[in-house]
Amino acid sequence: MPEKFDVIVVGAGPAGTSCAYTCAKNGLKVLQIERGEYPGSKNVMGGVLYRKQMEEIIPEFWKEAPLERPVIEQRFWAMDKESTITFGYKGLEWGVEPYNNFTVLRAPFDQWFAKKGVKEGVLLINETVVTECIVENGKVVGVRTDRPDGDVYADVVVLADGVNSLLAKSLGFHKEFRPDEVALTVMEVINLSKDKINDRFNLEDNQGCTIEIFGDSTKGNLGTAFIYTNKESVNIGVGTTLSSMIKAKLKPYDLLDYLKTHPMVKPLLSGGESAEYLAHLIPEGGYRSVPRVAGNGVLVVGDAAQLVNAIHREGSNMAMASGKMAAEAVIRAKEREDYSESCLNHYREALYESFIIKDLEKYKDAAHTFEHYPQYFKDYIPMINKAASKFFTVDGTPKRDKQKQIMRSITGEKGTFKVIQDMYRAWKAVK
Repeated sequence: MPEKFDVIVVGAGPAGTSCAYTCAKNGLKVLQIERGEYPGSKNVMGGVLYRKQMEEIIPEFWKEAPLERPVIEQRFWAMDKESTITFGYKGLEWGVEPYNNFTVLRAPFDQWFAKKGVKEGVLLINETVVTECIVENGKVVGVRTDRPDGDVYADVVVLADGVNSLLAKSLGFHKEFRPDEVALTVMEVINLSKDKINDRFNLEDNQGCTIEIFGDSTKGNLGTAFIYTNKESVNIGVGTTLSSMIKAKLKPYDLLDYLKTHPMVKPLLSGGESAEYLAHLIPEGGYRSVPRVAGNGVLVVGDAAQLVNAIHREGSNMAMASGKMAAEAVIRAKEREDYSESCLNHYREALYESFIIKDLEKYKDAAHTFEHYPQYFKDYIPMINKAASKFFTVDGTPKRDKQKQIMRSITGEKGTFKVIQDMYRAWKAVK
């Protein structure tokens, strides 16, 4: 092991490996430290990888990466107890190069990605916990690990250690995140034959589908569920904010079991065999929770920087983009031999000029609004399901009369002013 590195990256998820790979490819000496047995062993995401940000790091990666299916259809369900309103988009253009996104299994993908970094010169050390950052004269100069003689030094340390980044917290970059700033997601991988997946989701070979589910999937609490198709398995999961889970006294695996037995979901999984359970904390705070991301000799990326757009279920793409931006800031600092916060702040500037912060800023009030006004999930989703049922039931009632009856049932239950107020509030939260 070299006496000193140009950069130490803590974590081997999408953000950490993007940073490590980019730094090594540009000639820097890189140490990457992963606490798990291997990259991906302690990670879980919904199972969707976006092409654009990954391709900027490794062009045409899809020709060799362990991917599952290119996603050609994205569905959204507003689900009640015995019904669902479905909308979405299916486009065959997403099924040909250069594609839009893919379903993936994190363990094989993260391992493949990390090995690409190793080929570029990254020194990857697994099963090692970074216990603290080494700070001298107000500057981070390395990390302390749980190995004997485990102090390692570098010009810059990049923290990619996940949502509950104890290292960033110990540096004073953020306080303990509140329960409404973090979601707990549980996911199960269910083995299912390729033919059954194709038949049940109306797909052909090498075509994938994603379903995002709102409403009864979380028993009306703030959160979402998802179903993603792999080659010969299905990912199903559900997550809510910790605050919602605490208030409603929900148990995460009970919620997953409830989802799996829902009459809209159960037929899709029939005959499948459970292969794996996973649980993970997901950043949910958005724009208002983004911590300080640059300091003297240190940068914070990915989930550790709360870079997740929960509205559009985007996280891995933001992680990769932030990792690449951090690497570019480190390379720039190396050229100037200046690792001060003022120089490394180039990363923060790039981050705030990118789609990442702009999208988080757009939805900065969404989580707060839907958390504090639970009627959107508890009341309105069942209401629109009942309205759809009434409208599409052929019973001899003229359609104009049905429309009037539906509007009366909606406004009569909550009052016209209350409905208008709720709709305006929701529009402001996502506009």
